[in-house]
Amino acid sequence: MWNAPRPILAVSSVRVSAARRRLLAGAVCLGFALPSMAQDTAFRIGLILPMTGPFASTGKQLEAGVRLYLAQNGDMAGGRKITLIVKDDTGAPDVTKRIAQELVVNDKVQVLAGFGLTPLAFASAPVATQSKTPMVVMAAATSSITEASPWIVRSSFTVPQVVTALADWAAKNNIRKVVSLVTDYAPGIDSEKYFSQRFTTNGGQVLETLRVPLRSPDFAPFLQKVRDAHPDALFTFVPAGVGTALMKQFAERGLDKAGIRVIAEGSVTDDDILNGMGDGVLGTVTAHHYSAAHDSAVNRRFVQAFMKANPGMRPNFMAVGGYDGMRVIHEAIKSTRGAGGEALLAAMKGQIFESPRGPMFIDAQTRDVVHNVYIRRVERVKGELWNTEIETIADVKDPGKAR
Repeated sequence: MWNAPRPILAVSSVRVSAARRRLLAGAVCLGFALPSMAQDTAFRIGLILPMTGPFASTGKQLEAGVRLYLAQNGDMAGGRKITLIVKDDTGAPDVTKRIAQELVVNDKVQVLAGFGLTPLAFASAPVATQSKTPMVVMAAATSSITEASPWIVRSSFTVPQVVTALADWAAKNNIRKVVSLVTDYAPGIDSEKYFSQRFTTNGGQVLETLRVPLRSPDFAPFLQKVRDAHPDALFTFVPAGVGTALMKQFAERGLDKAGIRVIAEGSVTDDDILNGMGDGVLGTVTAHHYSAAHDSAVNRRFVQAFMKANPGMRPNFMAVGGYDGMRVIHEAIKSTRGAGGEALLAAMKGQIFESPRGPMFIDAQTRDVVHNVYIRRVERVKGELWNTEIETIADVKDPGKAR
C-alpha cells in the first residue's frame, strides 16, 4: 500500500492549555501581543477506519482512496492546509465513538469521515450532532444512517438502492423462487427486507430467510438449508471481504451442480478479492454502484492511478467511497474558504460531479448519494476476473427515502 507520510497528531488539550498559559505569562512580561489561534490555517479531518481486525481491508481501501484524491488535487483548499488524522477503530463501535469524541475535543477536527461499517457510523452520529461537526460516511450503507444525524453526508451507497435493482433483474430473468441468506446486522437486514419486498411484488417467492452472524460466520449449515429448499437462486449479502468464504463453501457443498444460481448484493464479489475467488464465482450476477471494470475515461484513469499508488490492490467500492467523499469535503472547503460547521455542511449538499462510478450527486434534502446502479456478471477477461456491467439503471435514489 502507498505509504504516504502521516501527519503529526495534535497534542492533548491539557498540554495545549498549559503551553498557552506559559505563552500568555511570557507575553505579558515582555509586552508582546499574544498570537491568535485563528492564525492556525490547518483544516483537520478525522478519518476513522478499521485498519486492523477482520475488516482491515475496508480501512485500507478507504484510506487509499482518500489519499489518492489528495495526491491528485492537492492538500490545500480555500487557503487551508488539509491535515488527515487517521485513527484505527478495529471495527468496534465503542472504540469508534471514543475516537470521534477525542478527535472533536482534543484534535479540533472540522470533519469526521470514514466509517467502514454501519454500527460504527451509528455510534459516531451523536458526537457529530452534539459538536455540530459534518460527518462524511464513506462506506456504511444502511438506509437510515443519514437520519441518525442532520450532520451526516454519505458518499458511499445504500443497500436498498442496489438490491431492489437486483430484484427487478431476477424477475425478468426466470428466477421465481429464492432463499435469502444475509449477514445479521443492519445492512443485511436492509438487504433481506428490500429485496424480498420488491421480488415478491414482482411475483417471486422467498422460500426462506436466513441470517448468519457478522463475526466468524460458518456458512455450511445455512447452505445446507438452501440446498434442501431447492430454489432457483440464492440471494445473498455479506460484507466486503467475506464473499470468498461464502462462495467457496457454496461450491464445496455442490449447490452450483444442483442448479442453484447465485444473485447477490455487490459486496459479495468485492473487486479487491475477486481474482482470488476462483472459477466457482464465474457467472455470479450482482448489483452495485461501482465496478473496477466500469467503462469510462474517468474510471480508467482512477484505476490506473490507484493501482500504481497501491501495488497489489485493485480499487473496490470502498476506495471509490473514500475518493468521492474526499472530493465532497475538498470542494466544500474550497467554496467556503475553509469555514467549518453549518457553512461546510451546506456546501457539501447538492454537489454534482462525474465519479469513477459514473455521474452522481449528493441529494440536498436527504444528504444521501444518487447515482447509477449496475447489474454485473462475473466474467474472465484477459486472464482476470471482473464484475462486467451488463445493465445500467440511471440516477437511483435510496428507496428507503423515496416515499
